Amino acid sequence: MSKPDVSIVIPVYNEEGILSASVADLTEKLEADTSRDWTYEIILSENGSKDGTVEVAHELMERHPELRLIRAGEPNYGLAMRKGILDARGDIVICDEIDLCDTDFYKRAIAELENGADMVVGSKALNHSADKRPVYRKAATFILNSMLRIFVGFKGTDTHGLKAFKRDRLLEVVGRCVVDKDLFASEFVIRAERMNYTIVEIPVSIVEKRPPSINLFKRVPNVLKNMARLTWVIRVRHR
Repeated sequence: MSKPDVSIVIPVYNEEGILSASVADLTEKLEADTSRDWTYEIILSENGSKDGTVEVAHELMERHPELRLIRAGEPNYGLAMRKGILDARGDIVICDEIDLCDTDFYKRAIAELENGADMVVGSKALNHSADKRPVYRKAATFILNSMLRIFVGFKGTDTHGLKAFKRDRLLEVVGRCVVDKDLFASEFVIRAERMNYTIVEIPVSIVEKRPPSINLFKRVPNVLKNMARLTWVIRVRHR
C-alpha cells in the first residue's frame, strides 16, 4: 500500500459491540465525500481487550485494505494513542474515538493545518460546541480542564478527544510526554502549547454511541496519580 496522506488513529478497548458498524460508517462517509482530495489509513490501536475486538478487527481488515491493527498488550489508552502516532505513515495524524468518528472534524481540521496550524483540537467546551454527553461526563471534563489550568498552566479549553496535527512537527512533543493512560492526550496538548506550537481549537458536536468502555470513577485514582506526576515534572523539574 502506498503511503497515505492522513493516518486516523483510533484506540480500541472492548469494542466488539460497535467496532464493525463504526468502521463501516467511517469508511462510507469518507468514500462518499467527493471533496476529499487526500488518501488515508485507519489504525485501530487495540489495548488489552478481553472480548472479541481483535477477532472483529481481523475480519474487518479483510474487507478494508486501508485498515491496520496494532496492539499495545494492556489496557492503556495513552500507550495505545502513542503507539498509533508513532506507527502512523501519514503526514497528518487525526486522533479519533471509535464512538465518535467525526469526519466533519477531519475536514475542518485539515483546512486549519493547511492554513498554518500545527495542531487542531476539537474542543467540547467552546461556545458553539454541542456536547450531548451525560451531565456527569461534562462535569468530569470541566473538572479535569480546571485542574490542568491550576496545576500546569494550561491555557486552552479542552485536551481530551478529537485532535489533528502535523506528524513530523509534533513527534518531538510525543517523545517528551511522561504520563500515559487517560492523561497522555492532555499532556500532549499541554506540551505542544508550552513549546509554542500553533494550536487552534474548533467546536465539535459530541454524541457518544455507548457509555465509556472503562467506568469513569474507576479511572479517577490513575488520573490523580498522573496529574501529580505531570505537575511535578512541569512545575518542579521544568521539563
